[in-house]
Amino acid sequence: MRLLQKYLSEFVYGGIDGGITTFAVVAGAIGASLDISIILILGFANLIADGFAMSVGAYLSAQSEKKVYKKFLREEYDQIKTDPKREKEEVRSIYRKKGFSGELLEQVVEKICESDDRWVEEMMVHEHALTEEKKSSFMIALATFISFNIIGFVPVSLYVINLILPLSIDLFFWTSLFTGISFIAVGYLKSLVTQENGFKSISETLSLGIVAALLAYWVGFFLDSII
Repeated sequence: MRLLQKYLSEFVYGGIDGGITTFAVVAGAIGASLDISIILILGFANLIADGFAMSVGAYLSAQSEKKVYKKFLREEYDQIKTDPKREKEEVRSIYRKKGFSGELLEQVVEKICESDDRWVEEMMVHEHALTEEKKSSFMIALATFISFNIIGFVPVSLYVINLILPLSIDLFFWTSLFTGISFIAVGYLKSLVTQENGFKSISETLSLGIVAALLAYWVGFFLDSII
């Protein structure tokens, strides 16, 4: 549970992307009146290929952020060694802008600068607007891939079941309903990550999924009618 909380943002955004793109693929295939076997092929191809691509992108992005952080970290340690007077003045300037002055300002500056680690951390946050990413790049990628496939599987799940045990129902209707429910669930989780209104978050996620599916459906329908 603690691991899920730590990587909840990656799980949410991976899930949103997985659900929307796979549902769009299914909707486009339905619009084009494609066979169920083709729907499954396209759906699973999207799950694996796009899920992998998104997780790799998340991994590389996290690694890039860590490299940028380490680069500026080394530079700041070098600067407080080679030009401590200038770096101390930068700290003074930062806290002067925050309203500190006189003796209190000098006490704050001295306290910060008495520790190299504290001094550098202060400069990283206020000068470069950078904080250390402590999450594992691999786990970020894994959480993204897993959530992409879990939520992305919902739009193709009934078609899989129908392949094994034929169902006497409107597959696309029920697929749309179940996918909508998954969007609501992910939208709620998104509100926990962003700390925004739950109804707003759910509405946004649901709207994105519906619009993407409608666009894909009509593109499929249009292409089927002219090809």
